[in-house]
Amino acid sequence: MPSYTVTVSTGSQWFAGTDDYIYITLVGTEGCSEKTLLDKALYNDFERGAVDSYNVRVGEELGEIVLVKIEKKKYWVQDDWYCRYITVKTPSGEYLEFPCFRWLVDDKEVVLRDGRAHLPQDDKTSLVKQHRQKELEMRRKTYRWKEWQPGFPMSIDANRHSDLPRDIQFDSEKGVDFVLNYSKAIENLCVNNFMHMFQSSWSDFNDFETIFMRIKNTISEYVMKHWKEDFMFGYQFLNGCNPVVIRKCTKIPDKFPVTNEMVSVSLERDLTLEEEVEAGNIYIVDYEILDGISANATDPCTLQYVAAPICLLYKNAQNKILPIAIQLGQTPGEDSPIFLPTDGQYDWLLAKIWVRSADFQQHQTVTHLLRTHLVTEVFGIAMYRQLPAVHPVYKLLIPHIRFTMAINTKAREQLICECGIFDKANATGGGGHVQLVQRAVKNLTYKSLCFPEMIKSRGMEDKNELPTYFYRDDGEKVWEATMSFVSDVVGIYYDSDETVQEDEEIQAFVKDVCSFGMQDFDHCEFPKSLKTREALIEYLTVAVFSASAQHAAVNFGQYDWCSWIPNAPSTMRRPPPNKKGLADVNYIIETLPDRGRSSWHLGAVWALSQYQEGELYLGMYPDEHFIEKPVKAAMKKFSKQLAELSSSIKRRNEGKHLPYYNMSPDKIPNSVAV
Repeated sequence: MPSYTVTVSTGSQWFAGTDDYIYITLVGTEGCSEKTLLDKALYNDFERGAVDSYNVRVGEELGEIVLVKIEKKKYWVQDDWYCRYITVKTPSGEYLEFPCFRWLVDDKEVVLRDGRAHLPQDDKTSLVKQHRQKELEMRRKTYRWKEWQPGFPMSIDANRHSDLPRDIQFDSEKGVDFVLNYSKAIENLCVNNFMHMFQSSWSDFNDFETIFMRIKNTISEYVMKHWKEDFMFGYQFLNGCNPVVIRKCTKIPDKFPVTNEMVSVSLERDLTLEEEVEAGNIYIVDYEILDGISANATDPCTLQYVAAPICLLYKNAQNKILPIAIQLGQTPGEDSPIFLPTDGQYDWLLAKIWVRSADFQQHQTVTHLLRTHLVTEVFGIAMYRQLPAVHPVYKLLIPHIRFTMAINTKAREQLICECGIFDKANATGGGGHVQLVQRAVKNLTYKSLCFPEMIKSRGMEDKNELPTYFYRDDGEKVWEATMSFVSDVVGIYYDSDETVQEDEEIQAFVKDVCSFGMQDFDHCEFPKSLKTREALIEYLTVAVFSASAQHAAVNFGQYDWCSWIPNAPSTMRRPPPNKKGLADVNYIIETLPDRGRSSWHLGAVWALSQYQEGELYLGMYPDEHFIEKPVKAAMKKFSKQLAELSSSIKRRNEGKHLPYYNMSPDKIPNSVAV
């Protein structure tokens, strides 16, 4: 009687093991085995991290094994089980791999294809075609689109983390409980004693140090010492948390009537302002998107304010970026003066603080939330709905959407919801953040997610002009390495442009992203179909890069750059000054966040900057969704490229007061998970 050896691997995460009954059925081209209970008498099967082997006897030859059916039945209470993979050794000695990497919940079955990736047009038998179609039908019922707010990209249909399908939940929900983590952060940072004085102001700038002592590190301490200086203000537009707003100024805007007379003292090359613009030495940041956004009014006892400033920056002879003019609104006039470095020190300092506060609002809501978290969720939902587990693009993308829908659902449940944590400390809380995303979506295009295009659109591509723009330089190398890896994988499965066009599943995936995820917004210009391998490679690179490198670049530096509160105020308690000569130390302190909001802000940036326990970094693929040797070789090549880049960045950072490592691959998680 022929016998097959079946080996089953159970996951190592918490609660992965099970005491339930596990049955297996082998499905071949010539027949099926009987449903067999996998059980070793007097042996505790399917323990967490275990690899168990069993013999499955059959009455006749099954032919080529094409499917493995796993069923879980309740023993005494429902006990979820995480299966990593199953291997089958045939009577002839051949080994077959069946990746699973999913949870079995309730009394449901999972049917697995062998680990080789297949395009839909490659499947010829009705058996595998039906399996493919049935999997997608079930997925579309499980992973449903939902509009959380009008004008937002669509999200997963779940009100709470516990509503999510088990496969996309966190392994341990407590680890990503925002309320718990922020409260823990506040306690660990010893700022609880300030919470009872929630609405009281600090005494002076040094007073902020009382909540800063516990979190010093190389960058944050340097920021604390130098935050008032113009070079530090300018440097952050290149390599801080929000390095995506600065652009080359090709013409001084009419709404920002800066004259040569105003700034000539700040110019070093004996050129006029117009000539400096022509020479490419003038840059600009414009927070027009914040104009008219409602300020937080959730606390009637404390007025909060939002401004939409414009700042002109100058590249001096030492290639430092320095601010030379700031207007705190979008409409020029007597009540909207242009602040200059030649003004009183506190007028100029307050103007810069207003810019930093606006940058914080734009960063959190647009750069971070919308353009990494929400965009990655759209790719993830469409992937589950349109690509079966056997599709090579599913295998490619699955590591890069790990926990993304879980963290976003948690955020909607606790962080950015009405009366959530965002409302406690941020000037755009209480609904302003929703308006901001709705407005920003109108400027979100597919091409703006392509890293080289994004850099070029802002006129920032010339490395000779700005040699210290490390975000650009490191990001370009990570983008190129990622695109090379994606190209290698695509080349293995798609031998021509026609193969891409004939892949109905990849076309459905791309259409789902545009027509449902991005709601067919005309301005977004997401493709509805892909005609070439080149277009597919770019598209998948956008998905992987947004989830990994771009998110890392704008998330994990928050601890460094935003923990010194005067450098990144989450709210402002006085309106922008409408004339010069108002500011002194007390005026600025009364404008900055009070003690309570400072404490919530500090807890937030601390918690958001923490890596997950057991984090998987770019190039790490411990779950072997791919089994083909050419893909494994491509992964090895990718990992080597990334390791070399990490070493290069480490060497460059040695001895620097302000090392830049947010785009170092060894600090880039695979996915948006925090």
